[in-house]
Amino acid sequence: MVQGKTLVLSVDRDDDIGYKAHIESPCLGRTACLKAANTLALADPEDSDVNAIFQAVKIFDDLTSKGEDAEVAVIAGNHLHMIEGDRKIAAALADVVSATGVTQCILVTDGAEDEFVIPIIQSRLPVSSIRRVIVNQMPNLEGTYYILKKLLDDPKISRIVLVPLGLAMLLYATAYLLGYPGTATIIVVGVIGSYLLYKGFGIDEIVHGILGALRTSLSRGRFSFVTYSTTILLVLVGFVMGFGTMLKYYSEKESLGLLTYLMTFIYGAIEWLIIAGIVVSVGIIIDVYLNEREQLSKVVVFPFFVIALGLILYGGSVYLITVNGVPDFPLTQTQAGEYIIYSLIVGLLSAVIGVIVQFTITKKLAEQRHQEIIEVL
Repeated sequence: MVQGKTLVLSVDRDDDIGYKAHIESPCLGRTACLKAANTLALADPEDSDVNAIFQAVKIFDDLTSKGEDAEVAVIAGNHLHMIEGDRKIAAALADVVSATGVTQCILVTDGAEDEFVIPIIQSRLPVSSIRRVIVNQMPNLEGTYYILKKLLDDPKISRIVLVPLGLAMLLYATAYLLGYPGTATIIVVGVIGSYLLYKGFGIDEIVHGILGALRTSLSRGRFSFVTYSTTILLVLVGFVMGFGTMLKYYSEKESLGLLTYLMTFIYGAIEWLIIAGIVVSVGIIIDVYLNEREQLSKVVVFPFFVIALGLILYGGSVYLITVNGVPDFPLTQTQAGEYIIYSLIVGLLSAVIGVIVQFTITKKLAEQRHQEIIEVL
């Protein structure tokens, strides 16, 4: 007989039971889980989570028939935002563990999200077994076509695949009709490349985090809501200025190379991006000072590092642009050499000042905490 109480858990990471069946999770108990499975099956009979939930209930029935102390539950995440969904799963699991007193878990999945879900579950509860539910199908051409069609009908997949391709084609057609066929190719490649970098470097998660911070600051009446909003506008202006500068020095007759075009983009955008970084840093510092003063030393260095990085990128971009002989650039190579030296010196000096300020504030906060402890004693 297994010691302790076992939780048979089915995890719906993309929240199909909420998105399709309008069932709030967690669903705790055999009756609630069967209701969730039946409702989801009626909403979408082909969803693999239906089989996973029924499998969880079957395992629960097998355990209880043997006299084991067990509980069954279904926990869902978020249909569009996976980071928020994973946090929701962790919080819901903590609530289930607290409510049921379970000591171990049998995890039931459809096999698609194992590598993401398992660490979350293990951080809250030991996983004693994993059951993957695979639905048998006939692998033929018609089935493959149908699967692809279903994937593209999914809002998450269509936003990832169809939107960037459609946007790139639309921009190409517009530029071609305006009489800039060479520029049209650059625009399409630039849009697709930017999107791949956006997804590859996880910038989409950063954007979701920023939007989440924006909502939080608004709901709590924080000053950073104003600075976040201003920063978004400044970043957009910076990107527009960067692309404008890149197109200004673009030449159809002689290719300057990808690195040079990237440097022209930085040269046009960096001023606005530095201002954006300073604005958002100041907003964060003000919020921390007013609400979480003990964390001030961790954020006070942000504007200094933003200035340092911005100046170094500016000096490097100017120098590389002149070295590669971009026509009609307003600076000579000698002037660019002076720019990069000055920007490196000022940038490093800004970083050093930031570290000194951080050290001073950390020391002062430590002294205040020490004094408070003495007063309490």
